[in-house]
Amino acid sequence: MCYSHLFIVLTFLFYGTTGIIYAQGKLHRKSIVKRHEIKVNKTDTLASLTVGNGRFAFTADVTGMQTFATDYKNGVPLGTQAEWGWHSFPNTEKFREEEALQEFDLEGKKLLYSVIRREPDRNRDASNYFRVNQHRLQLGNIGLDIEKKDGTQLTLSDIKYVNQSLDLWRGELVSRFKVEGTPVTVITYAHQKSDAVSFKIISRFIKQGKIKIRLRFPYPTAEFKDEGANYTNHDKHETVILHSSEREGTLKHTLDTTTYYIHAAWNGSASLKEQSSHYFTITPGQSNTFELTVLFSKSSKVKSISSFEETRASSQKDWEGFWQSGGAVDFSGSTDKRAHELERRVVLSQYLTKVQCAGNFPPQETGLTFNSWYGKSHIEMFWWHAAHFALWNRTELLEKSMEWYFSAASQARRIAERQGFDGVRWQKMTDNEGREVPSSIGSFLVWQQPHFIYLAELIYRNKKDKGTLEKYKGLLFETADFMASFPTYDSTHNRYNLGKGLIPAQECFNALDTFNPTYELAYWHWALNTAQQWRKRLGMDRKREWDEVLSKLAPLPQKNGVYLATESTPDCYDDDSKYLIDHPAVLAALSAIPPSNNLDTATMSRTYNLVEKAWNWDHTWGWDFPMIAMTATRLQKPSLALNGLFKEVTTNTYLRNGHNYQDKRLTIYLPGNGGILAAIAIMCAGYDGATTRNPGFPNDGTWKIKWENLNKFP
Repeated sequence: MCYSHLFIVLTFLFYGTTGIIYAQGKLHRKSIVKRHEIKVNKTDTLASLTVGNGRFAFTADVTGMQTFATDYKNGVPLGTQAEWGWHSFPNTEKFREEEALQEFDLEGKKLLYSVIRREPDRNRDASNYFRVNQHRLQLGNIGLDIEKKDGTQLTLSDIKYVNQSLDLWRGELVSRFKVEGTPVTVITYAHQKSDAVSFKIISRFIKQGKIKIRLRFPYPTAEFKDEGANYTNHDKHETVILHSSEREGTLKHTLDTTTYYIHAAWNGSASLKEQSSHYFTITPGQSNTFELTVLFSKSSKVKSISSFEETRASSQKDWEGFWQSGGAVDFSGSTDKRAHELERRVVLSQYLTKVQCAGNFPPQETGLTFNSWYGKSHIEMFWWHAAHFALWNRTELLEKSMEWYFSAASQARRIAERQGFDGVRWQKMTDNEGREVPSSIGSFLVWQQPHFIYLAELIYRNKKDKGTLEKYKGLLFETADFMASFPTYDSTHNRYNLGKGLIPAQECFNALDTFNPTYELAYWHWALNTAQQWRKRLGMDRKREWDEVLSKLAPLPQKNGVYLATESTPDCYDDDSKYLIDHPAVLAALSAIPPSNNLDTATMSRTYNLVEKAWNWDHTWGWDFPMIAMTATRLQKPSLALNGLFKEVTTNTYLRNGHNYQDKRLTIYLPGNGGILAAIAIMCAGYDGATTRNPGFPNDGTWKIKWENLNKFP
């Protein structure tokens, strides 16, 4: 027996008796992924399936296209979005961003915050304008027109014998169904290098002249949620055919000052025609198959349009490369009945975050599927969207969107300067250009501030090179400069307070009254310490101003042996408290971050137990459950970590397509998917100083865990 085989046997004998098996070689990744191929066997508006590449995504209904956009608008809407696709309504009133500012007297300072005014006046109108504009665009719907025997058009109820599957390993969506007994097959791929989607349609309907491919262009709704199915307001935009031939065609879509182009190419002969305003069809020639690629672009000229086969090859190559890279986890062989479902959530979350969150900018919470919060990014959620890429050794996907910070820094400096602080104050709700969006809550949030330091630290831990230190040091130090200048010195207690004038991650607190939230105090302390470590790595002295704040930062507030949500709410755990809702962020003080600011794990353990008992879990969000699982892991409570991931709450629902469902308004929520991946990383690989393997799983004989290429948490 060779030494490597002997090592495996000895490892099994040692660990196998505990019920946990550790990977000693390459996992069979294809088997892991393939067993979670998504199957849909009925029309289900919550089972929409997406293909994409991180910068562009196309979400399909049961036909593999977007035939029923109106029917699906209250489920998971059928979006076609690219990260470059934005639009603004005309600023006819000539609003200025300064008109959204309001002065607040906070801790003896007069500070300007961008908020939504209560009283109806020009200032409130200006705030609302800049909140809505700019917003992401639904670039267009691509669907099927099928003429039935009676001459009417296909409806959703006409779709029978559904057999739809999404092959995650290849990024291939195959949709089979029948209409009046006639089979139809649609194969859908997204190109991995361009903003294009390709289809292969197989049916004798084509030769009979009963199938057309429909291109429709909706108009933005200016609502919080835009399902991309507003086919009214025809006079407010224009769609025209620029070019048409037997083999290809180009459309131009203009909305106010926004213009983009839709390039289509197909095999064989076909005709592109306008049916009505913003409604075009492509009619295939005489064959039983038809292949079509649709490319969305800001340019009227493109070098080439990939064929269906070229798109297929691009998808298959890149997706196989994705799954063969980075981390992998295998729970097969576990007897805990939750193991298969946990593995399903892990696999599908990797797919969804690659499709929706792996672009060049921080994503919105609904990714590239449909608009929520007008399509804006929430930077406090960026950690939950993207940290897992580094933890799962796909660091390059995190680094792509980290570039946004560099382009948005000038805006962040303006915010800090306007309010009299040093460095950069990172925006909360924003767009690709880093504009600050007016918000009476978001403008007072601060927990997004340390994220840049945390994410840069993850990148450095994986690379350990001076180039990483040099690249991120400037913005990292500016981030820390703001963090050192933001606290207010309290001469009575000889300490620095966070607030008044902030809203913590648990957003149910009043900004004007709140100070010293536990999570933010711990995160502040950890991030400033980490910034000092970066100076040391670069051969620099510690910065005196940062150490001054570190040495006197207010302690984590507690009462009766548990940590409080904030020092300003000592009765937050009373039975009738209004604060037992929203994120249980007090537990986040020991989750992604290690014990900081003299956090006591025994006190946090008691806090965890109290929160579990008292919290109103029906008023929480999808990332809360991975967060509490990370806390339980650090507290060495693995059974509670698993229970947290499977808490039976609506906002902890994971749909057939893998999406984290919140409610009827927010049917998908990607921070929950990113959170699952982060939680699994710490539950398997652990954290600095952890003394046990797989610290987030109970050692009771029910779990057999094999994983590779995951990274520890700090």
